[in-house]
Amino acid sequence: MSTNLNCVVVDDEPVAREILATYIEKTPNLHLIASYQNALEVIQATHDNSIDIYFLDINMPEITGLSLAKILGNSAHIIFTTAYREYAVDGFDLQATDYLLKPISFDRFLQAIQKITSKSKPTLTPSTETKATDFMFVRADRKMIKINFDTILYIESLGDYVKIITQKETITTRETISNLEKELNRNYFLRTHRSYIVNLHQINSYTNEFIEIENKAIPISRSYKEDVLKFLK
Repeated sequence: MSTNLNCVVVDDEPVAREILATYIEKTPNLHLIASYQNALEVIQATHDNSIDIYFLDINMPEITGLSLAKILGNSAHIIFTTAYREYAVDGFDLQATDYLLKPISFDRFLQAIQKITSKSKPTLTPSTETKATDFMFVRADRKMIKINFDTILYIESLGDYVKIITQKETITTRETISNLEKELNRNYFLRTHRSYIVNLHQINSYTNEFIEIENKAIPISRSYKEDVLKFLK
């Protein structure tokens, strides 16, 4: 395999294509050859077997990512991207290299690339010029919404859903708070409870039991209390 890995992104959502294009640009040795909004464009294009990695959204109109993977065969590594967990088994049945669940964090993206590069390189790290991410994308209202970390007040878990309370609005997304926590910049956020994450920059006051943000009393649970109070002090 060549030093530079040529990539193709296929997704019917413009924001999803933009996110992957940004991740590819930030990662050493990855090169984006093309970005398509549907599988038909890929089939009609000619790449002379020069593609090393295809990022395929599974749930696309007309021809799904699963069907496209079968058409492409074993010509390249396949990394599926989707918002639906139930497709994972089908994806791995096609011997996909990895399966990324949207919203995709940069760390999780790098883990998928590491599976491809590990045979020739022990580790893969972002470029030294890469800055810490100060935003994330979440799925809500059938689209990917960009949220700047500094606008978030706190995050509340509702089981399989999470409420992200910002300075202007409340965004509800189908995700667990633990998965969302992995995408947050740790310079901004602190877990205080199994159901709450707070923005450190938005804290007005605190006691041994609560953190106050915008007149909202957010509990500090017993299991998190020692670490939270030690950090705040």
